[in-house]
Amino acid sequence: MSSSRLLAAAAAVVVSAMPMARAADLAIPLPPPPPEFSGWYLRGDIGMSSQSVHDMHQRYQDVVSEQFTLTSNTFDSAPFFGIGVGYQFNNWLRSDVTFEYRGNANMHLTQTGNQGSVDIYHGSKSEFTTLVNLYADLGTWWCVTPFIGAGVGASFNRIHDFYDQNASPGGPANGQIVAVADGTGTKWSLAWAVHAGLAYQATPNLTLELAYRFIDLGDAQSGWFHNVIPANSVAPGPFQFKDLTSHDVKLGIRWMLDAPPPPPPPLLMRKG
Repeated sequence: MSSSRLLAAAAAVVVSAMPMARAADLAIPLPPPPPEFSGWYLRGDIGMSSQSVHDMHQRYQDVVSEQFTLTSNTFDSAPFFGIGVGYQFNNWLRSDVTFEYRGNANMHLTQTGNQGSVDIYHGSKSEFTTLVNLYADLGTWWCVTPFIGAGVGASFNRIHDFYDQNASPGGPANGQIVAVADGTGTKWSLAWAVHAGLAYQATPNLTLELAYRFIDLGDAQSGWFHNVIPANSVAPGPFQFKDLTSHDVKLGIRWMLDAPPPPPPPLLMRKG
């Protein structure tokens, strides 16, 4: 075979090998799929709340001709702290039971009557809440797992230091505290919540969470409400609070009590 034919054959081999070499050089590592596992975990959470109440009512409003509307509904943001225990069924489904203390949120509520009365109510509220939650994990990419969930349970709602400050323009009691609640009012109520967030698996056992939650805490009541000036028309009895809700942002940690199996080696995507 002549030297020219040898050179041509060698060039053909080199050219045909080039696409394979380029494909190998451009191999893209993919995140390995997380291994299937199940087991018990502990959790802890801390967060901040933004709360509101749908309506409030006291029995004297049933016997007067004036109709009252809640025209201002403001709560100061307040912290909450929670612990819980849960079980991971598989890569897609888990459940936990949480116990939470929700700290004092100062309230500033205004009721306006259709005959000119204006009352500003002050106080604070706190809760002990327990929920049974179920979550769906929506897949994992680079150790990050988005999730959604829902929960149902009960809330022990407490109203502290509640009083009524009259603010009727030109009224004889304008600016005065006209009624107060004795002690702390308490009430158990049905609670429910929906969740959405992101979880980051920092180690095989430790997962960090950033989550949003909407929670409905149910109803609450103040202590026994009574007049402190004779001109006021409040009838004795507690103030009722209807449909307390909160938008929560929270940070959480989950600790698996049994270590998951190690992930498989990275996969390579090859072209050609």
